[in-house]
Amino acid sequence: MNKSYDMPCFKLYDIRGKIGQELNTEIAYRIGRAYSQYLKPKNIAIGGDVRLTTDSLKSALAEGLMDAGTNVIDLGLTGTEEIYHAAFSMAVDGGIEVTASHNPIDYNGMKLVGKNSVPISGSNGLREIQELAEQGIFPEISHRGTYTKVSNLNNYIDHLFTYLSLDSLKPMRLVVNAGNGAAGHVIDEIEKRFHQLQIPVEFIKIHHEVDGTFPHGIPNPLLPECRADTSRAVIETGADMGIAWDGDFDRCFLFDEGGNFVEGYYIVGLLAEAFLQKNPGEKIIHDPRLVWNTQDIVSQTGGIPVMSKTGHAFIKERMRAEDAIYGGEMSAHHYFRSFAYCDSGMIPWLLVAELLSIKNLKLSEAVDSRIKLYPSSGELNMTLADPQTAIDSLQQHYLNQAIATNDIDGLSMEFADWRFNLRSSNTEPVVRLNVESRHQPELMQKKTDEIINILKSFS
Repeated sequence: MNKSYDMPCFKLYDIRGKIGQELNTEIAYRIGRAYSQYLKPKNIAIGGDVRLTTDSLKSALAEGLMDAGTNVIDLGLTGTEEIYHAAFSMAVDGGIEVTASHNPIDYNGMKLVGKNSVPISGSNGLREIQELAEQGIFPEISHRGTYTKVSNLNNYIDHLFTYLSLDSLKPMRLVVNAGNGAAGHVIDEIEKRFHQLQIPVEFIKIHHEVDGTFPHGIPNPLLPECRADTSRAVIETGADMGIAWDGDFDRCFLFDEGGNFVEGYYIVGLLAEAFLQKNPGEKIIHDPRLVWNTQDIVSQTGGIPVMSKTGHAFIKERMRAEDAIYGGEMSAHHYFRSFAYCDSGMIPWLLVAELLSIKNLKLSEAVDSRIKLYPSSGELNMTLADPQTAIDSLQQHYLNQAIATNDIDGLSMEFADWRFNLRSSNTEPVVRLNVESRHQPELMQKKTDEIINILKSFS
């Protein structure tokens, strides 16, 4: 075991790699040993997604944890947020979810948290765990940990229901796309509870059965090609809303009653409003990519908008520092103070369903007016040979016209009636562009095309 080798599966925020040399059962075992050696936990909750390689990796991880003296509580098939919930609600010292979320089928990975679901990422422990795992030199332990398999599903559902008044929900038909089954067990339990409580919500289930071969494609509704089945089902069944999840269901994506995909940016504004109506004066965290709609709604509803760098580790850190009640990213990550500042893919749609019921609105009615007020390009990606030079050149091009510039995350430049954010990917030579305007979709499109043409000279 003391053979040393590099582990490129350790990324900035989590562990992720191609099955084989990048991630295998030996590496999973070492990660378990290293996690325990670094954090010295007594009890750890683990779970995993539906991928065919997840069970073997999870078993090896558990062996490593137990060989280091840690007691393992295996929650079985879980979404990442079930591990987050376990890490702040159960008598454990942290949690590990085995998942590759929306990555290709031949990938897998892990998401790690400590006690109270504090994220373990590159800035607070992940590099140290990587170094221990790579060295593979582990101390002798006199006492091996135990293994217990339990379900925490009922406690987790109980917690979800604390975010809304169930009596407020009006009759509603929802298409739910569980992403090859990952979210299916949670939907089934919510459906059972609704039936027992006589809540008039009907679920129309698609891609609901657990199948790690991903017969319906990689569950990543952020990609337009992954949206058609949900959209079609909404139209064919006359549903009030469609909901689709990614592979570990920490993100949910919403479709209106016409089957139209709703950009995550506008859902942030809806959820901010939902929280501020019940909790005026609270802080709302948002990312810098698209901001005007969120800032407008938060200010109008008596809240305080706070901008944070993009990425779950940064958002969670800022939320804790500000004690913010809610944080949202346009990428469909939504964070909640009462959920240990973690992201959830279940809480958002429950809150939206409640808000639509209380306001007696369709989802299109709730978002279309906001889209008209602040039209946006959505995130556009371009592969460039030298991203930083391109960003610097773009800044120089618009410098004399801009009324505000910031570098909280990439380059954001603001003008009287439009703004943009351009940032580099952390993992590939790609830049990500977002453009928005005030009331003028033609101006937004014109400026988007203008920036893309400038960037093309660097491709």
